[in-house]
Parts: sequence; C-alpha cells; structure tokens
Amino acid sequence: MSELAWRALSFSALSPTDLYALLQLRTEVFVIEQACIFQDMDGSDAEAIHLLGSIDGALVAYARCFAAGHKFAEASIGRVITRQARRGQGEGHVLMRRAIACVFEQWGPQAIRIGAQARLEKFYLQHGFQVAGLPYIEDGIPHIEMLRPV
Repeated sequence: MSELAWRALSFSALSPTDLYALLQLRTEVFVIEQACIFQDMDGSDAEAIHLLGSIDGALVAYARCFAAGHKFAEASIGRVITRQARRGQGEGHVLMRRAIACVFEQWGPQAIRIGAQARLEKFYLQHGFQVAGLPYIEDGIPHIEMLRPV
C-alpha cells in the first residue's frame, strides 16, 4: 500500500484540479453514498484550511479545518472523508491525527469542537473527543456535538 501524501492548503492556494477533486469526493460520499441532498458548498470553504491526502495523485482523504470563531467558538474540523474503497485500512485515523495537528500548526494547541455524525461517535472518542451536547438531526442524519479539550 502506498503512503498518503498530505497537503494543507488555504482556499486561495487550491488549484482548480484540487478544488474539483475535493468537491467530487465530498459529493461522492456526502450526497451519493449517504443519499443526502444538502448544500455542500456552504460558503465556508474560503475560510478553511483544506487537508488533502492523496495516493499517486488521487485524492483519498480530506478534511477542512477552521480557526476558532468560524463554525463554533472553538476551532473545528469538518467534512472528514476517506474514499469508500480505502476504508478499513486505518486511513481515517491518520486523517484525524493530521487534521488535529493541522489545527495546532495553524492556530496553536486549543480545544476543537465538531458536529459528528452520531454513528461515528466511537471513532471520534478514539481521538480524544468527548460528547458535548444532545443528539440532533442535520440534513436528515443524526449528529452529536463533540469537544476535544486542550
């Protein structure tokens, strides 16, 4: 198995090819695979640091990271994705470690809040996140707020 090559880019640093690949992957997972019609392009991409994990030039893992005050009072991570064909190989855990490190590198060590799909609660618990709110429905999918303290 090839190792993932990681890049953390601001929106303005994304090439058209990068942008197309990340939007295609987000649509593939969040719209088609999860059968959820929602507005993925939510106006927040320009504020994010985009974390892209590629193998042989193909995007297979992605997340976007935000400074405190954009999505929540705390820094946050969202749109966490690994390509379906790559799941079960531990790359999602590598992605989360990288995303947490990206937040710390960009804005310093701090608490991170996420709006996690409820079915992934155990996954995020493994990365130091704790349940920090009541379950809620977003775009027809059960979610839970989780906080990773400093």
